[in-house]
Amino acid sequence: SFEEAPLHVLVFTYMGYGIGTLFGYFRDFLRNWGIEKCNAAIEREEQKDFVPLYQDFENFYTRNLYMRIRDNWNRPICSAPGAHFDVMERVSDDYNWTFRFTGRIIKDVINMGSYNFLGLAVKYNESMRTIKDVLETYGSGVASTRHEMGTLDKHKELEDLMAKFLNVEAAMVFGMGFATNSMNIPALVGKGCLILSDELNHASIVLGARLSGATIRPFKHNNIQDLEKLLRDAIIYGQPRTRRAWKKILILVEGIYSMEGSIVNLPQIVALKKKYKAYLYVDEAHSIGAVGPTGRGVREFFGMDPDDVDVYMGTFTKSFGASGGYIAGKKELVDYLRVHSHSAVYATSMSPPIAEQIIRSLKLIMGLDGTTQGLQRIRQLAKNTKYFREKLKEIGLIIYGNDKSPVVPVLLYMPSKVAAFARHMLDRKIGVVVVGFPATPLAEARARFCISAAHTREMLDTVLEAIDEMGDLLHLKYSRHRKSARPVLNDEMNFELDD
Repeated sequence: SFEEAPLHVLVFTYMGYGIGTLFGYFRDFLRNWGIEKCNAAIEREEQKDFVPLYQDFENFYTRNLYMRIRDNWNRPICSAPGAHFDVMERVSDDYNWTFRFTGRIIKDVINMGSYNFLGLAVKYNESMRTIKDVLETYGSGVASTRHEMGTLDKHKELEDLMAKFLNVEAAMVFGMGFATNSMNIPALVGKGCLILSDELNHASIVLGARLSGATIRPFKHNNIQDLEKLLRDAIIYGQPRTRRAWKKILILVEGIYSMEGSIVNLPQIVALKKKYKAYLYVDEAHSIGAVGPTGRGVREFFGMDPDDVDVYMGTFTKSFGASGGYIAGKKELVDYLRVHSHSAVYATSMSPPIAEQIIRSLKLIMGLDGTTQGLQRIRQLAKNTKYFREKLKEIGLIIYGNDKSPVVPVLLYMPSKVAAFARHMLDRKIGVVVVGFPATPLAEARARFCISAAHTREMLDTVLEAIDEMGDLLHLKYSRHRKSARPVLNDEMNFELDD
């Protein structure tokens, strides 16, 4: 769901940006005349006749608004990102242009920002003994690509285990999650192909689609009717000018959208894919390990067949407490990518201790370690998510996303409230992630909470109590439980899908 804010909130939000823009131009005027010191990067006098290296207007927002609230981002953490972490205190003497450390450590801050869904990103304990053994045997890095001297038996073991976990024929792992999308999508489609991409897809998907050279047509977020219209037009009219049929039509979606907390409407998208003979690529970076009765992602969440999705993509950076990503599906698909993926041919292989951490996490989730800890963590995550979302609704905040999604965006709207919220929460020893434009629409700045199985009920109650106080202090309780202008898919009549 996407509840709509009261009109006055949106008006004041735009007014805030407008006033900030006016003062920004005034301060730029003072800087140009030397009345105010300019700390931003500028051209040297010797280069005034060259093409400018720094675009003044492009940095306007960063220079005049972001710098005022920059202290809320890039905070240095000096411990494992578990349910609690330690933060290095820093202060600024020049309005956030530079920072200095005070030497003080803020201890035991409740971590509400890390994607540590299953609580597997923790400091060393005896259960990680196998990781230590792998480090001693293989070292910390491979120093080669998969095609040269960089394929280890640990990589093969991980890929076989991942394929078994997903119930597909084959899987391939990569050392970087972002590159898994940006370097593999261009290997799957190219000129003469059509990509239909959800408008809120992650930047890695957007970059991969652009690098492919294929024609890109975005559809409204999770809107089946808009997607179907694009599919029909693609089949009827074909490629521009030539009217030839598209070589491939690839639908790109995410399992859980990281900024909205919404879950893809997979059953209806699969129905469209089959009807129009398209291919489906699902990015499960935030859903693998986090949803589904046994943590196998949105495909299991909806109880669908593994063959319903053509390309499974995911990362090990969230639920698995590691790094890297994977592509899974048919054996022919994976074998093709082993040869044609730039990330496989040119990028360094995954570090052996990282591979072992993922193997350890997979065995835990699948119960192959002889315990039920993995299943208990999955169930605890679902309980924590349900509890936290229900309490936020009772408080009266506007929250986005699916009730089963562990990514919980709380709408703040105004840029000044974004900064105040993060600062006050840290004062209460609660670490949160706040997000604003351009990562979100201009009038939809938010705090994004990530729920973990490692969170106890006491931790969540502490956070909820602080949020309730912030809601009163900053006047954030906007919820009227009104319907949004964004369509709820099941409320719309589908003119084609039921044929």
